Amino acid sequence: MKKTYSVIIGTGSYIPERVVVNADFMDHHFYDKEGTKFETGTDTIIQKFTEITEIEERRHVEEDKNTSDLAFHAAERCIENAGIDKETLDYIIVAHNFGDIMKGSLQTDILPSLASRVKEKLGIINHKTVAYDTVFGCPGWVQGLIQANYYIRSGDAKRVMVIGADVLSRISDPHDRDSMIYADGAGAAILEARESDTPVGILAHNTRTDANGMTYSLYLGKSFNVQHPEQNMYIKMNGHKIYEYALKNVPGVVKEGLEKAEVDIKQVSKVLIHQANAKMDDAILKRLMRLYNIKEVPENIMPMTIAKLGNSSVATVPTLLDLILRGNMPGHKLSAGDIAVFTSVGAGMNINCIVYKFPE
Repeated sequence: MKKTYSVIIGTGSYIPERVVVNADFMDHHFYDKEGTKFETGTDTIIQKFTEITEIEERRHVEEDKNTSDLAFHAAERCIENAGIDKETLDYIIVAHNFGDIMKGSLQTDILPSLASRVKEKLGIINHKTVAYDTVFGCPGWVQGLIQANYYIRSGDAKRVMVIGADVLSRISDPHDRDSMIYADGAGAAILEARESDTPVGILAHNTRTDANGMTYSLYLGKSFNVQHPEQNMYIKMNGHKIYEYALKNVPGVVKEGLEKAEVDIKQVSKVLIHQANAKMDDAILKRLMRLYNIKEVPENIMPMTIAKLGNSSVATVPTLLDLILRGNMPGHKLSAGDIAVFTSVGAGMNINCIVYKFPE
């Protein structure tokens, strides 16, 4: 008996051209959360940062662009890649965390929604193309796909475009060491309804939210440099607490998702994980394998972009997927019949995953 499944028919991404290398932070003065300037030299701080995160460079948005612009460019490339009429989209879902932020300002702008702005930029006339935003931390794009899957499986929609876009460089405190982690970018995918006798596309998904002491692990706060204006609010995080939380909980969320899909970890070709911290991602994957009594992590199962692209929040997973499908990730490919896991962790605290099978 045929059932309706959600299948990716196109992807697109926008990676800003402006490259910011670690040495570009040499003129920064870093402070701890108590407002005390670190006695350690900036060169040593950068060296330790590189060793821990493996980030060598990141991309920052061009001065004349904003989050909605990045989302638009990714959407445009996604529609072209899918080869569809943009007017046939039933929904446009944009995952982000801070809306548009003009250069030189920390004012977040979310009215109208970024999804409506993208629809306007795309020139879509169809009033039945519903456009809305979702704020779910770094897992926002994956959660957007989950929402889109519900629309499609219910029969409410045939085609849904989900975009993940963030500009973190304009909301990061230049006096906080964590500012070196953040990057900008956008990625998109279009899901389409497909009838099939056998499971294909999104096979299963899993999500959890932890409050009760974890809610403010990521938050907006004042600059660590007390001389900055008090009204300025920047993205802040308790990195060690998040690291421990992710290590403890992400593997279980993925395993539960695989169990829902009735898929064994040995059947998984790729794990596309949120690019937050290379060492953390490596540790998460090892713990996931350990849940299956696998001691050696399969080679090339977890493609990484963080060394060159940094942490672009909701954009990391869709950008990674787009790069692979376009053949722009040497040593990595996804073919018909392959099973991949998309997973992310971030503000909320939220964790989610999707088990996806590429159609024959």
